[in-house]
Amino acid sequence: MGHWVSRYYLDPAYSPDHHSAPTFEPNYGFPTERKERVMVATEEEMSSAKLEPEQRGYCAHKLIAFNRCKRDHWPLAYKCAHEKHELANCEYDDYMLRLREYERERRLLQRKKRLEERERKLAAEELVA
Repeated sequence: MGHWVSRYYLDPAYSPDHHSAPTFEPNYGFPTERKERVMVATEEEMSSAKLEPEQRGYCAHKLIAFNRCKRDHWPLAYKCAHEKHELANCEYDDYMLRLREYERERRLLQRKKRLEERERKLAAEELVA
């Protein structure tokens, strides 16, 4: 954690902000088009399921199914192990995807920094010569 914090605060111009959208084109560096993520659960379904704002992510449809199963099988909630497992897998996959996107953004920003430094170095050499 310390390495991330020091990098973020020492070089904020070239460290991604995880609260904002990516600054690079989503398909930059990929040979083919990337599939865009879509929400499966609609806003109406999430509001009728009374999901909190922090629960309204890409795994909301799995959470809705898990909550429905728990309600239907109460007090035998162990019968919802399959739905719980699917929700955990979905949340893990979502986390890993977000982590990869953050790392991609960080690497592209570092690449941008190296290219800008190289251009400055070449411009300085031209002025000297």
